[in-house]
Amino acid sequence: MKTELDHLPANKRRELDRVIQILFEEFEDAHGEPTGSRKLGRILKIILYGSYATGRWVHEPHTARGYRSDFDLLIIVNQKELTDWIQYWEKAAERLDRETMILNRLRTPVNFIVHTLQEVNDGLAHGRYFFMDIAREGIALYQVDNSELQSPNPKTPQQAYDMALGYYEKWFKLSVSARMGFQFFYSNGQYEDAAYSLQQACERLYYCVLLVYTFYTPYTHNIKFLRQLAERLSPHLIEAWPRDKRKIEARFLKLKEAYVKAKHSEHFKMTEEDFAYLAERIEVLGTIVNELCQKRLAELRAEL
Repeated sequence: MKTELDHLPANKRRELDRVIQILFEEFEDAHGEPTGSRKLGRILKIILYGSYATGRWVHEPHTARGYRSDFDLLIIVNQKELTDWIQYWEKAAERLDRETMILNRLRTPVNFIVHTLQEVNDGLAHGRYFFMDIAREGIALYQVDNSELQSPNPKTPQQAYDMALGYYEKWFKLSVSARMGFQFFYSNGQYEDAAYSLQQACERLYYCVLLVYTFYTPYTHNIKFLRQLAERLSPHLIEAWPRDKRKIEARFLKLKEAYVKAKHSEHFKMTEEDFAYLAERIEVLGTIVNELCQKRLAELRAEL
């Protein structure tokens, strides 16, 4: 696996050094005083993937599109327990957000996912494009040794098409069901359920496009993270959520919170304008996702 970062400006390399430092500090704090098998728990690799690994990053925060690329990291650990987000990684993610959005010590947002080595190698063995791209293009920022990931086993054209079609048929249908649920709940004044249904529609659309294109999605309810992953696939997805106005992003973040707060917080509220705007943008997102998935399926079908 590649280890050089010569294609990145010096300031980006310094930022990555800071990110790695924070990840290890928070991991060690979360790990505490391990006993038994937990004493052997460790981070095996931290891999930079995506636009900053390939040199195709975008930094356009002041344009109408208002988009900037994130650092995308894959953290590989040696025990399944260490992939528990809440126990081991939530504070690290919160600290990185704070360093970026409040303290301004980091200029580049950070997204990271955590998997065991077995999970990554299984993904490669089953020909999941997401892991194959990381193995081919990723850059190891840290590794406990020089051991390589498993050689990928690409799917046959028929297997790839069948899997992508199955993902599309399942997740796009589920997104339509969530949108129908929103209409029902909203028209009956059940606003908490309406907000939850909108969040689910958005989440399922991102699952759909990620699975069709990469055969992988992190099964998280964090639609901001899912959005970042999906928008790397096609810039057209950015059109669903313009970043040029703060109020627009605030509504998206309110939608993100709806998964938990719509049902569990009496202080969570959405206005009529919030509902109207979010429902409209999710319809736009659904149209774009459908077009992208149909395009990808046509490409896979042409390879049969």
